[in-house]
Amino acid sequence: MKKSSLFVIMLFVCTLVGAQDFGFGVKGGVNIASIGGNTYAGLGSLGSRVSFHIGGLVQIPLTDKLSVQPELLYSSQGSNWSYSDVGNIKLDYVNIPVMGKYAIIKGLSAEAGPLVGYLISTNSENKEDFKNLDVAIAIGASYKMGNNLFFSLRYNKGIMNVNGVSDLNVKNVNNVFQLTAGYMF
Repeated sequence: MKKSSLFVIMLFVCTLVGAQDFGFGVKGGVNIASIGGNTYAGLGSLGSRVSFHIGGLVQIPLTDKLSVQPELLYSSQGSNWSYSDVGNIKLDYVNIPVMGKYAIIKGLSAEAGPLVGYLISTNSENKEDFKNLDVAIAIGASYKMGNNLFFSLRYNKGIMNVNGVSDLNVKNVNNVFQLTAGYMF
């Protein structure tokens, strides 16, 4: 019974997928990242860290003007820290944003949605200094040219404390501005 139900669900999903006009793409660009919060107060200043992001996306149209765009990205984030000998706090994530896109005019879209990230590496001596999970709200805009090239601007505002310290008064969030170029197939 379970196998037949699973088969029917898979058949339904495949039919739904076949009926949609999906777009697949790749993207990459520059991150201007910082860590906001109160942990590092009095320990020097936290500035922006310039890094990068790269990955893929699927665009699923729902109507003529509305679509959903899940993405899978490698994103290097963190902050420049003047107090540290290292100089940068480097936090590398696998991010999964799910963007709702609204077409304003031909080629130009506004986008917003949740982002969940998983910390895969850090230059901190103790990876436990940072939580493995990050949650943010992403908002931005993209412009797709006639030759399938697209460009986008996005701001990811962290809403979940990424600091692994158990002190309840300590809170830090990722803030990332992204400038992206990509290609839709």
